[in-house]
Amino acid sequence: MTDHPSTYKGEGCHRMGIQWDDRASLHRVGDGDGVLDGAKGLRSGTFAELISHIMLMPESERSQYYIEKAGDREYHAEEIASLAQREDFPRS
Repeated sequence: MTDHPSTYKGEGCHRMGIQWDDRASLHRVGDGDGVLDGAKGLRSGTFAELISHIMLMPESERSQYYIEKAGDREYHAEEIASLAQREDFPRS
C-alpha cells in the first residue's frame, strides 16, 4: 500500500489516475468522525479491496457505509459503485 509522501522536499507527490493501492478504511455512515475517527474504522485495506468488499454487500445495505481514503476523502455508495465499473479497476 502506498503512503502519503513526506512534505519535506515533496516532489513527485502527484500521481496520475486513481491510486487503487492507497490505504483506506471502511466506516459506518454517521459514526461521528472526530478525534477518534481512525479507531472507528470497521475494516482496513487497500482502496480496491474495500470497494470490492462493499460491492459484495446487498445493494440496499451499501448506503450505510463509506470508504475513507488517504487524505480524509470519503467515498459513498453511488461513487463506489461507479468506481467498481471502471476499466482500470483491479478485479482480482
